Amino acid sequence: MSDTLLEVREITKRFGGFVALNQVSLVVARGERLGLIGPNGSGKTTLINCIAGALPTDGGSIHFDGFDISGRAAHQRARLGIARSFQIPRPFHSMSNVENLVIPLEYAAGDRHGGNVDAEAREILARVGLSDRADKSCSGLTQVDMRRLELARALAARPTLLIVDEVMAGLAHAEVDEILAILQEINDQGITIVMIEHIMRAVMGFSQRIAVLDAGEKIADGDPESVVGDPRVERAYLGE
Repeated sequence: MSDTLLEVREITKRFGGFVALNQVSLVVARGERLGLIGPNGSGKTTLINCIAGALPTDGGSIHFDGFDISGRAAHQRARLGIARSFQIPRPFHSMSNVENLVIPLEYAAGDRHGGNVDAEAREILARVGLSDRADKSCSGLTQVDMRRLELARALAARPTLLIVDEVMAGLAHAEVDEILAILQEINDQGITIVMIEHIMRAVMGFSQRIAVLDAGEKIADGDPESVVGDPRVERAYLGE
C-alpha cells in the first residue's frame, strides 16, 4: 500500500476568464495533518471543492488511494472516503442531532458503516462531545457546539480523508483549543486531515506540514517553521 493517500496533479480551475487555480499540485500522505493557508481569494476553498467533487476541474487530475477520481461525482468520492466540513454549518434544523448523523451514515458512508446506524451516530456524537445532546434539536446549539456537530456530520461519512474548512472561525481562544483537541484525536485514530484555517496559532500547532496558495498558485510547501519564514509567504500576506 502506498504512503500517498491524495495526489493532486497540476489542476486548473477557471471561472470565465478568471483563473482560480493554475496548475496546482499537492501530495498528502496517509495519516498526515496538512495545513492549507493563503490570503482571502487565494484559491483554498476552490481547491477543496475540486478535491471533494463539488466543482469540476479544467485541467490536471486528482488521485485518491491510488485511483484517478477526476471524473467522479461528489457522492462517489464521499463513498470512497473523502469528507469535508463547511465554513457555515447547515444542519437540518427540524431534526435532532443524532438524526443529522443518520443521513450521512446511510447515504455517504454506504457499506462502510457497521449496520446499527443509531448506535454509530451516538458514538460519533460522543467523540465530539455532544452525547448529552444527541436527542435534542440542533437549533439550540451554541456556535462552538454547531462546529462540533459539523465535524460529527463529516465523520459520519466514515472518511479516510477529512477536509475541514475554517471550522474554528469566530471561536474564542478556549473554544479553538477544544476543536483542536477533537481534530487531534480524530487524526490519532488514523484519519488524514487537511485543515484550512486563518488562525495561525491553530495551523502552526496542529499541522505537520503547511502548503500555501496565493492567487491560485502554490507558493510554498514544507514544515511550518520554514513556510512561515518564506519571503514569498510574507509578501503574500503583508505585501512588498
